[in-house]
Amino acid sequence: MFFFIFLSCILVLVSGFSRNLPILAFDEGYSHLFGDNNLMILKDGKSVHISLDKRTGAGFVSQDLYFHGFFSASIKLPADYTAGVVVAFYMSNGDMFEKNHDEIDFEFLGNIRGKDWRIQTNIYGNGSTNVGREERYGLWFDPSEDFHQYSILWTENLIIFYVDNVPIREIKRTKAMGGDFPSKPMSLIATIWDGSNWATNGGKYKVNYKYAPYIAEFSDFILHGCAVDPIELSSKCDNTTPKTPTIPTDITLDQRRKMENFRKKQMQYSYCYDKTRYKVPPPECVIDPKEAERLRAFDPVTFGGSHHHHGRRHHRSRPKLKGDDDVSFM
Repeated sequence: MFFFIFLSCILVLVSGFSRNLPILAFDEGYSHLFGDNNLMILKDGKSVHISLDKRTGAGFVSQDLYFHGFFSASIKLPADYTAGVVVAFYMSNGDMFEKNHDEIDFEFLGNIRGKDWRIQTNIYGNGSTNVGREERYGLWFDPSEDFHQYSILWTENLIIFYVDNVPIREIKRTKAMGGDFPSKPMSLIATIWDGSNWATNGGKYKVNYKYAPYIAEFSDFILHGCAVDPIELSSKCDNTTPKTPTIPTDITLDQRRKMENFRKKQMQYSYCYDKTRYKVPPPECVIDPKEAERLRAFDPVTFGGSHHHHGRRHHRSRPKLKGDDDVSFM
């Protein structure tokens, strides 16, 4: 019989709250999703490698569904020529809700030698895949040289994406969005796969398998959320959690300053300014003419849509329990 739990409460403010959360061994929170031997758990049990070769990619998935929370992993991306390679760390319920699924996505898009990785973030709610809310960014470091922390905060009315505890994007639920805001329990998923048809310069540069295997390394797993019964798909966390500080519900002034600085220097694309896709910007967009002008300098963007790659459409039962310039945003 399943029961509802909420993991230990956060004790500090948003600027450093992830440091006080328990780090899980891989087998405590995740299970192999696809890729056979292309997923390797290291001897310490707390780190995992997933790789892409000509045969297959690889992926893993959380053992539980979650309804809101803070979710994080430290990731080191493949180096050298990585054009066409996509590494994803995201939340989804696409295996349970094929026609009205939700997603919260981090996608890392490889590049040709000498060009930097880029990050793409996106959300879908209630199957709203016809309205992509993508943004793309550069980074102030080389993500293939060392591990960096990538985190998602998801509450009833707010989603925040973080890189090394710096918020890079905030999405507030608005009445105008309707059902487009993710609102159903989701799994955490990580994958590496071949996105040759769109990931690098709109598909101009493909995966070159002479550089394979492409290896993405994951560690420092945090799954701090409300675990949900996969049959009933309901949560009683609000009724069972202690009356003590939990997940923050907003960004501090200092965090907002860092986020604005990041976005001014590193954002390369926002769906809000894409007049080819949207003659009228989606209703939640707030248009900044200066930002619009700056983003025109970047090449047109091609998207791959939702993750319809090998291993994504899995149907699983509940698993058994057990860079650019050196810029500072601080």
